[in-house]
Amino acid sequence: MEPTRPPHLPSSDYQTETVFLEGPQSRLRELMMLLRTARDFLRGFRTLHFVGPCVTVFGSARFAEGHPHYELARQVGAGLSRLGFTTLTGGGGGVMEGANRGAREAGGRSVGCNIVLPFEQKPNPYLDEWVLCHYFFVRKVLLLKYSYAFVVLPGGFGTLDELGEALTLIQTRKIEQFPVVLMDTAYWAPLLDMFRKMETEGTTSPHDMDLMLVTDSVDDAMAHLERNAVERFRLTRLGPTPSVLLGEGGRSPTPVVPTTRLPR
Repeated sequence: MEPTRPPHLPSSDYQTETVFLEGPQSRLRELMMLLRTARDFLRGFRTLHFVGPCVTVFGSARFAEGHPHYELARQVGAGLSRLGFTTLTGGGGGVMEGANRGAREAGGRSVGCNIVLPFEQKPNPYLDEWVLCHYFFVRKVLLLKYSYAFVVLPGGFGTLDELGEALTLIQTRKIEQFPVVLMDTAYWAPLLDMFRKMETEGTTSPHDMDLMLVTDSVDDAMAHLERNAVERFRLTRLGPTPSVLLGEGGRSPTPVVPTTRLPR
C-alpha cells in the first residue's frame, strides 16, 4: 500500500525524489532536478544566514515526549541556548523536537531543516524558522554548514549517516575540527566498539577516536562545547548586517559570529 501523503504536497514531490538516483533521465528532467536542488539551497541559505552560529542536534524522530531521550534532548537544547548558540535540528519530532523545545523554553533561537517524506516527518511546533528540503543531501549540507559543533543523541540509520558525514568531513579536514558529542554512553557503546575494531584493522587512525566526546552529562557536554567551540573560534556578539536590497530589511542581525573567517 502506498504511503499517504499530506494533501498540501503534490505527488511530484515524492516522484522527483524516487527518480533522482535511477540513472540517466531526459535532459529536461535532469535540468529540472538541478534547478530544484539550486532552489532548495537558495531557500536554505536565505533562511539560515541570520540565525547565528548553530549547534546541530542529531537524533531519532521516534521518541515521544516523556521518553528519556526526548527529555535529554530538551536539556541539551536549553544548554545550547545558555551558551548563546542557535539550536539547529532536522526539524521533526522526537529528539529533534526535544532539542528545539528546550532551546525555545530557555529563550534561545530554534531552527530546523525539514525533509519532504511520505511518512513520519513534519515540522515540530517549536521552530522559530525552518526550511523545507526535497533532497537529503541538501538538508545534510545545511545542517553542517551553519554549525560549530554537533551533538548526537540516540537514533537510527539517518542519525548514523549524519554522524558519519560530520566525522568524515572533520577527519579529512574539509571542515574545521568542530566538537562532536555523543550523548548516552550505553547506547553508543556497540558503535564505539566497532570504531575500535576499525582502528585495530587500520581503517582509521588512533587519534580519530579523539574527535568525539562520549558522555551522559549535559553539563560536561556544554563545558566541552564552550572550550572547543566558543573559546576556540572566539565567538563574539557581532554579525552581518541585513541587506535591504535583498529583501532582508526585516531581519535581525546575527547575534554571534566568529571574529575570524574560518575555512569550512
